[in-house]
Amino acid sequence: MKDDRRLINYFSSPLGTVTLESDGDVLTGLKFEERDGPPRPDESPELSVFAQTKRWLEVYFSGEIPDFTPPLRIDSTPFCKRVCEILLTIPYGQTETYGAIAKTVARERGIPRMAAQAVGSAVHRNPIAIIVPCHRVVGAGGALVGYGGGLGRKSALLEIEKKGRGAHLGPL
Repeated sequence: MKDDRRLINYFSSPLGTVTLESDGDVLTGLKFEERDGPPRPDESPELSVFAQTKRWLEVYFSGEIPDFTPPLRIDSTPFCKRVCEILLTIPYGQTETYGAIAKTVARERGIPRMAAQAVGSAVHRNPIAIIVPCHRVVGAGGALVGYGGGLGRKSALLEIEKKGRGAHLGPL
């Protein structure tokens, strides 16, 4: 059941401070802070979900593939939730285009086509960055476009995964 509490905690990543949000039970938000500067003090108690999320982020930023997912919930429209579900299927170290996701959703809905821009809008509204890997979505031809945390961070996240994937799979 949805709880209206908004509990906040922070994680200091190599790419800047990350804000974690929870209702007390599950992760409901994860985003890069807009401002630079020293990390903010945590505003909420150290919940289990915050500890799990920080552990996931530590593993991820170390270049390893996390083998667990903290409990999370996407509070959004059915369309945005479906797009986020698709994002969760994009394998670590790989990318998918907005257009390919649009084709998948159109096929599921039984419609002839859907605009990649509609998917882009839904991806932009993803409330749980990194774990729900919106950074793995690229433009046509692999162009790095659109990322709420900034294109520099998107590129850095993809590079972490490229290096981590190589470490796990051996030479490609």
